[in-house]
Amino acid sequence: MPPVSLTDEAPKKSLRVAIIGQSTFAAEVFKLLQRDGHEVVGVFTVLDKGNREDPLATIAAQNGKPVYKYKTWRIKGKVIPEVLEQYKSVNADINVLPFCTQFIPMEVITHPKYESICYHPSILPRHRGASSINWTLIEGDTTCGLSIFWADDGLDTGPILLQKTFPVTIDDTVDTIYNKYLYPEGIKALAESVNMVANGTAPRIQQTEEGATYDAALFKPETHQIDWSKGGLALHNFIRGLDSSPGATTFIHPQTRDGLVEGSEPTVEIKFFGSSLWEGEYEAEGDKLLIPNLNKPAVIHEAGLLITANDGVKLNVQRLKVNGKMINAQNFFKANDNKVTLELTVDEKQFVESARDIWKAILRIDIDEDTDFFESGAGSMDVVRLVEEIKDLANIELQNEDIYMNTTFGDFYTVAITKARGGSNKKEIVYEGVELEVNKMKVKFPTQLFINGEFVNADSGKTLTIVNPSDESEICKVQCASAADVDRAVLAAKKAFEEGEWSKISARERGQLLFKLADLMEQHKEELATIESIDSGAVYTLALKTHIGMSIETWRYFAGWCDKIQGSTIPVNHARPNRNLTLTKREPIGVCALITPWNYPLMMLSWKMAACLAAGNTVVMKPAAVCPLTALKFAELAARAGIPAGVVNILPGSGPGAGQALADHPAIRKLGFTGSTPIGQTIMKSCAASNMKKVSLELGGKSPLIIFEDCDLDKAVRNGMGSVFFNKGENCIAAGRLFVEERIHDEFLRRVVEETKKISIGDPLHRGTSHGPQNHKAHMDKLIEYCECGVKEGAKLVYGGKRVDRKGYFFMPTIFTDVTDDMYIAKEESFGPIMIISKFSSKNLDDVVRRANNTEYGLASGVFTRDISRALQLSERIDAGTVFINTYNKTDVAAPFGGFKQSGFGKDLGQEALNEYLKTKCVTIEY
Repeated sequence: MPPVSLTDEAPKKSLRVAIIGQSTFAAEVFKLLQRDGHEVVGVFTVLDKGNREDPLATIAAQNGKPVYKYKTWRIKGKVIPEVLEQYKSVNADINVLPFCTQFIPMEVITHPKYESICYHPSILPRHRGASSINWTLIEGDTTCGLSIFWADDGLDTGPILLQKTFPVTIDDTVDTIYNKYLYPEGIKALAESVNMVANGTAPRIQQTEEGATYDAALFKPETHQIDWSKGGLALHNFIRGLDSSPGATTFIHPQTRDGLVEGSEPTVEIKFFGSSLWEGEYEAEGDKLLIPNLNKPAVIHEAGLLITANDGVKLNVQRLKVNGKMINAQNFFKANDNKVTLELTVDEKQFVESARDIWKAILRIDIDEDTDFFESGAGSMDVVRLVEEIKDLANIELQNEDIYMNTTFGDFYTVAITKARGGSNKKEIVYEGVELEVNKMKVKFPTQLFINGEFVNADSGKTLTIVNPSDESEICKVQCASAADVDRAVLAAKKAFEEGEWSKISARERGQLLFKLADLMEQHKEELATIESIDSGAVYTLALKTHIGMSIETWRYFAGWCDKIQGSTIPVNHARPNRNLTLTKREPIGVCALITPWNYPLMMLSWKMAACLAAGNTVVMKPAAVCPLTALKFAELAARAGIPAGVVNILPGSGPGAGQALADHPAIRKLGFTGSTPIGQTIMKSCAASNMKKVSLELGGKSPLIIFEDCDLDKAVRNGMGSVFFNKGENCIAAGRLFVEERIHDEFLRRVVEETKKISIGDPLHRGTSHGPQNHKAHMDKLIEYCECGVKEGAKLVYGGKRVDRKGYFFMPTIFTDVTDDMYIAKEESFGPIMIISKFSSKNLDDVVRRANNTEYGLASGVFTRDISRALQLSERIDAGTVFINTYNKTDVAAPFGGFKQSGFGKDLGQEALNEYLKTKCVTIEY
């Protein structure tokens, strides 16, 4: 039978309406009938449950309408006379039955002038009965719908007034069909039907018996037992058909990871929820769960319980109710599934109290932490009400399953607040790690890979040995990621980008999460600086200010950008006589990979990842193999801040192993790298060959610093030393060659040597130290070879050039002069505290510009002069991404940073950094 279309025609007259029904559904019908000018003369509903009355009764009383509550309308099949008289007293023109679960006597049904109309959630005559939506799914229907029919003495057999149909997908459940179609459209359809009756346009289309079905109610235990002999599709349909209540049920033997308990009977009751057909391209691995009458054991894996039906079709189940307790399927064998203990803000504490009031209004009892929503009498429609009221209160998008999985008030508000922070309710953060007493404090950090929100061991079992460069002692061993681990992390990041909370929250909510992460880093900044110091040799005071301080500033800067990423409208030629509107959208790229160096471990992570996440991407990041500890501590803080699982993945590992796997991975769409130019070239080739992934590279440098004779010499000496010796020379923009005007060369050199001798070398944790150890032994050895090469080629070693005579990888600040342009040390980067000085004459400006640009690098540069005209001329002519004038090393989170030529391309920091992690989509609309 074709559906009857709805009209927007207003009622020509007002009807006196009696509403017989219950739930929020009926309360919403009440509102629409009032809106359309009909007079609700009486409301007939069910008895209160404890102290809770039905929402229909509540809204009727609020509007001054008479309310009648009956346990039943009949006794021994006959109408109760007093009930009938009460009903007749309201003198209704029509009865409207929305969500009516009671049997209404025919004396009531036929009494009004226009008799009674009833809502049914099916396309009658198919699926007559009380469980129609369930059977729609169990039978695999591809169409669902609703009917408004004229009630008669049959069961859902009266003439049809109005019908609507909707598509059903293979993933729909009772809740999704209700929420998308049957609930909102059913309310509107009932109201429209009353208007049609009022206007005299309501049809009476007799139901045909052709194709009619009357399906059994699914309340008795035997009706929701799973028949495992059926095929996978039928099993999936049965489970999702019972997804809301009561749940598809089976019994299994008591068992552990090691197998069945000997001699046991199948006494463990399990109900299955959240089924989906398995579309994975790989076999899930995990613990085996034996289910009677299944040929193959089910597999408990990270995404649920994977069931292989006897016909080979696979389905994945997300939630289980085991002997009455709801759990995530992947936690079946986990005895303690501890929840996160949240530290609440003032606003969050206020939300808890407001949520408590909502629970109290629904349940009509006092609410404490352990109050159970369902044990206190709530039903499925109360779940809908709770979800909607929390959305109205705090704009938090909960799902029905969030209520089913967190039935106590304490668990409920925990999951609500966690979702508001952008995360999802997760297990407590547990990891294998190291706790040390160092720098007059306790520091603790993980030593495992961080994948999909959990700290896990590497697939291969290999580890990296992490050495403290100050004393050459072993700090710990860290798990070393393999290509298999990379694949696992990329799949998690892809799922988080496409399906997870990260893809659903708004840009502003994303920004709030990043602000929370920055605040958490601020709270742990001393611990982070200490870890950075023992791991990379960074001087503690510098780490506080720069390594950690600038990292925090970076996260706050990009958190502020999250809700300011926008496109534009563009005037284009119209397609006459029509018109066109063209607009651009700025969209995240998807899964991004980041590979960072060892000189600023946390800061390089932050420079890249903050922009990447602000743009809405997910990330798999490989820190340097020699110092990954602050990256792993960052992973812990990110989880505690509520960053959803899969959004951030941290994989310590080798370059040829994990790094190469990231460059080759076909699911990664962008790779950001900071490191040497030769490795950058290899990465670029791999990115092109794999899938043409976008790439940004911040590579080597040989930055020129030109110091003119008219400079402020004190400032030039101070900044010249900083340009080379800052962070032990392990600085990508370090001045690789100082060009000093010949008239001040000797004085500049004298002062620099004098000041360099005063540099305090030693324990980086000591507050008076200004120069710590080099990052690792291989690098220190390379610096020694570099200096030997300089001496061999004829450069004058004025100071340093050797290892400090003490334990640790300490290398003396070094000064070379009389360096000519053809020497190795004039052309190649040392990446250490080695100052290379050459003379020039300011009478030949073109020559010094030529010499400054005579390199394949173009990262940074500097000019010291009081002549602003000369300074600006040089800033235009020097081929470098950054030019410092009368300063050096002055970087800021708002200023773009990146090089030219073989120093790479793309920018970190500033608004321009967002471009590296966004794609522009053009949309044209004709109208």
